[in-house]
Amino acid sequence: GSHDSFSFYIDEASPVGPEQPETVQNFVSVFGTVAKKLMRKWLATQTMNFTSQLGAGIRYFDLRISTKPRDPDNELYFAHGLFSAKVKEGLEEINAFLTEHPKEVVFLDFNHFYGMQKCHHEKLVQMLKDTYGNKMCPAIFAHEVSLQYLWEKEYQVLVFYHSPVAVEVAFLWPGQMMPAPWANTTDTEKLIQFLQASITERRKKGSFFISQVVLTPKASTVVKGVASGLRETITERALPAMMEWVRTQKAGESGVNIITADFVELGDFISTVIKLNYSLDEGEDDTT
Repeated sequence: GSHDSFSFYIDEASPVGPEQPETVQNFVSVFGTVAKKLMRKWLATQTMNFTSQLGAGIRYFDLRISTKPRDPDNELYFAHGLFSAKVKEGLEEINAFLTEHPKEVVFLDFNHFYGMQKCHHEKLVQMLKDTYGNKMCPAIFAHEVSLQYLWEKEYQVLVFYHSPVAVEVAFLWPGQMMPAPWANTTDTEKLIQFLQASITERRKKGSFFISQVVLTPKASTVVKGVASGLRETITERALPAMMEWVRTQKAGESGVNIITADFVELGDFISTVIKLNYSLDEGEDDTT
C-alpha cells in the first residue's frame, strides 16, 4: 500500500487545507507561493500517479477527502495540507486499470474527511456507485474474503469508509475494519518497536490491518531540512532499517497484513512485500 496515495499531485496554487493549524495558515499568508513550494516538499509522500502505482503492484490506497473553500464547482478533492486532484478523476483512473485487469482487486481506504457535510458524503457515495458499480464488494466478515470469492463474484473494489455514513450503505466497509496504528515518530528504532508491538496486539480475526512503515517529521525536522524535503531528509536515510524489518515479517493472521510506505518506488519495497505472500504457500497453516 501507499501512504497518502494521492499526494503525487499537490496543487501549489490551491488554498491551504482546512485541517492545517493556524501557524501554517499564517505562514502561507505571509510568504505565499514560496511557503507552498516548501510545504509541497514535505507534504508529497508519493511521486507515482495511481496508474503507475497500480502497475508497480500497489493495491491499497490511503485516501483523504476535502471540500475546498469558495470552490465554485463544489467539487471534492484529495487533500494533505494542500489540495490535490479531484476525487472523481482519481477514482476513474483506478477504474480504468481495473477494467483492463479484471482479476485485480484494490482496497480504497477513505480515512480522513475535511469540511464534509452530509450532502458531500452523499455526493461521494454516488460517485463511487457511478464509477465502480457492481465491482464493489459489500461489507462482510473480513475472514470470508478470499481472492477466489472475489473472482467468483466479479468484485474488484473494497471501500473502507471512516465515518458513521458507512453503516447506511451496503458497499461501505466500516473504518474499524481497517485499523492503521500510527507511530508518529521520526526515530526509526521507535517506529520498528511500535510496528512489532502493534502486530502482537492486533486482533486475530474480523478486520484487516495496516502496518505503516512511515516516519512523521516534527516541526524541528522540517525547519532543519526545509529546502530538501521529506524524501531526502527522512525516508531515504531510514530506508535500509525499515526494509530490513519488512523482510523479516511473516504474512497471515498472526503477522502482517497490509504494509504502507512513503515513496513506494524506493528500494525493493513493493517486491519485498509481494514476496511475503509466498510464505503462505510453503506449508504454513495460516491461509487467510
